[in-house]
Amino acid sequence: MDMDKDPNNLFLKDSVAPCVIVIGGGISGLAAARMLSDASFKVILLESRNRLGGRIHTDYSFGCPVDMGASWLHGVCNENPLAPLICSLGLTLYRTSGDNSVLYDHDLESYTLFDMDGCKVPQEMVVEVGDVFKRILKETEKVRDENTEDMSVLQAIAIVLDRHPELRQEGLAYEVMQWYICRMEAWFAADADMISLKLWDQEHVLSGGHGLMVQGYDPIIKALAKDIDVRLNHRVKKISTGCNKVAIDVENGMSFMADAVIVTVPLGILKANLIQFEPKLPEWKVAAISDIGVGSENKIALRFDTVFWPNVELFGVVAPTSYSCGYFLNLHKATGHPVLVYMAAGRFAYDLEKFSDEYAANFVTLQLKKMFPEATEPYETGSVSGVTLGNRSRFPWLLFV
Repeated sequence: MDMDKDPNNLFLKDSVAPCVIVIGGGISGLAAARMLSDASFKVILLESRNRLGGRIHTDYSFGCPVDMGASWLHGVCNENPLAPLICSLGLTLYRTSGDNSVLYDHDLESYTLFDMDGCKVPQEMVVEVGDVFKRILKETEKVRDENTEDMSVLQAIAIVLDRHPELRQEGLAYEVMQWYICRMEAWFAADADMISLKLWDQEHVLSGGHGLMVQGYDPIIKALAKDIDVRLNHRVKKISTGCNKVAIDVENGMSFMADAVIVTVPLGILKANLIQFEPKLPEWKVAAISDIGVGSENKIALRFDTVFWPNVELFGVVAPTSYSCGYFLNLHKATGHPVLVYMAAGRFAYDLEKFSDEYAANFVTLQLKKMFPEATEPYETGSVSGVTLGNRSRFPWLLFV
């Protein structure tokens, strides 16, 4: 095909401004396209799905915004590049924690926990076990310093408990400790036996605490995409470079040519070799793609006619194992809408994907009825499977064996 005469080819040889194709319409691709466009580059963004946002996905099927992907802004400060945009758009953030929360995105005061029989766990116990959990995590730093080889956080916790039996918990307190581990697993979207002791706490979390996007992240996506030439349903199958140009082939038969390309597709796409590169990617990059993993978190949103739950940000169920623990995000407190979002991470998230949406909704409704006998049936249900932790990239902190 003569690229200069192809009507589908945006970039012609007589273009004065440099031409860049951005592949992938998630937050990274949109941010790149926005900056390039503002700098007077010619830009086209190719997205394989029928929507923009990637891991950011605000659902409106309940008549109100519910983020089924990214939900929080982590680090409510000017250092966060999204903060100025959020401010300029007049969007509301609901603060869920400060900088020192052991649960990262929520403070202890915003929790109510129940055991598996539906009995409320005393708040004093929740706070006390939380303090013990902090001490255990602090002690794992010594384990890390003593070992040159990496190990999982779960292994390190076991070593700490062997050294300090006074930190062991029993009975209901043990189940609360498992719930804390469950919350840690939710932060990384992976089980504790897959979280790297060496790297889990090495990220730099911006200051200012954490806040929920009350109107959802969708306005951010729309603002970044404004006036960008976006092509949805364009699944790239081949990227070829040569003669100072880049050629892009799409499954629908279209082709594009540009001066440069920015690839922001999900790691899973690269792992599955769904895009052919010519020349092939260097071995060091192929190895990195192979070695890095991605955690998984699933969300199940339920809308009710009436609010029957307590006015706390989050409530959950403690259990003998972290796998059996669970928790609900109360969007009513943050947004005023009678919506609860159940979150499942790690292996439990993968297991939950094996069942139908109806089964998943029934499963979490039964959990609710144990905690609140007066619980009603959800008015509507919605679920998204295989969603990672949105705007928190967890995969560099996973341990691979």
